[in-house]
Amino acid sequence: MSGRDTVHVWVSAAPGGRPEVARRLLRRAGCTLLGRAEREVGVGRRPDGRPWVRAGAVSLPVSVSHAEGVVVVAARRTGPVGVDVERRRPLPALALAHRWYAPPEAAWLGDLPDAARVEAFLLLWTAKEAVGKALGRGLRAGGLHRLMPVPEHPRELLRPLPDRAGVRVGHPGCGAGLVLAVAVDGPPGVGPGPAVHAEVEVSVRLE
Repeated sequence: MSGRDTVHVWVSAAPGGRPEVARRLLRRAGCTLLGRAEREVGVGRRPDGRPWVRAGAVSLPVSVSHAEGVVVVAARRTGPVGVDVERRRPLPALALAHRWYAPPEAAWLGDLPDAARVEAFLLLWTAKEAVGKALGRGLRAGGLHRLMPVPEHPRELLRPLPDRAGVRVGHPGCGAGLVLAVAVDGPPGVGPGPAVHAEVEVSVRLE
């Protein structure tokens, strides 16, 4: 395994039995990143609903998200991670943004062409959800009003939050019809071993 700080993301169809698919992907994350056999990897959920993956005394930072017919799992060896996925669908994007988002975000959305607003709304929404998971607090305490970096190309790059540079979020591609966000908390390379790279990469596997 490379020493590069990487978020590993697994995307799987889940027409039914969603929890079973999530457990399978979490166990796969444990096998891949911890280098242990499947029988040695335990998975479960904390009382607050957050997932955990362990092999012996070693825990792996993980995050899970669901959308209609799909499950996504993200894992990172070196620090907290969050993931969120949404299906593209018609939405009253501008009205929802004025209701839930910070004024600068709603203004940015309002300046976009009508055809681009739903995509932009979902980019911000998934970013807020992923960041909330990486911080371990979800959207509580004003998480919807937490400012996100404006989504720019290339969107897969993880960019710092305007008011919290240690938290970064980006939007790697994960298949037609889906909007995916990945967030990390803490500088690259935090954890065992030296920080040998300045950026966090994202590796997406489609199951």
